[in-house]
Amino acid sequence: MHEYTSNARVWGLSCPGFPEEVSRARRWTRDILRDSPFAEDAELIVSELSANAILHTASGHESGSFHLAVAVSAQVVAVSVTDAGGTGTAPKIEHQDQDAEHGRGLGMVSALAHRVVVHASEAGHTITAELFTDAGQGGHPC
Repeated sequence: MHEYTSNARVWGLSCPGFPEEVSRARRWTRDILRDSPFAEDAELIVSELSANAILHTASGHESGSFHLAVAVSAQVVAVSVTDAGGTGTAPKIEHQDQDAEHGRGLGMVSALAHRVVVHASEAGHTITAELFTDAGQGGHPC
């Protein structure tokens, strides 16, 4: 294979920070991954991360937006959501009691994904959830 070619495919989508955009993000992810065994998990992850971006960051403010990326290779399906920042702290995975009304979303994402990476920058946060086709590569097995 040539050094500049890859078998990975990457899609991107930018959405205005309106609550109804979460359903569009879900549909978009489902359409891209329609033949993948990870389609339902990825759709749920994108839904949670998109909703968090709108609810907890400047993405949900007037003229705010959030950005999605889906990368697919033979080894991994990775979904990323980038928010517009505006919070004093980076998102963190907390494992809340099952009766908690808030704070369970990233815990749920980490339970579905083999690995979750949070990257903070001045422009916002990117949360990437990776689903490995061979569970031995990452965190927990499928």
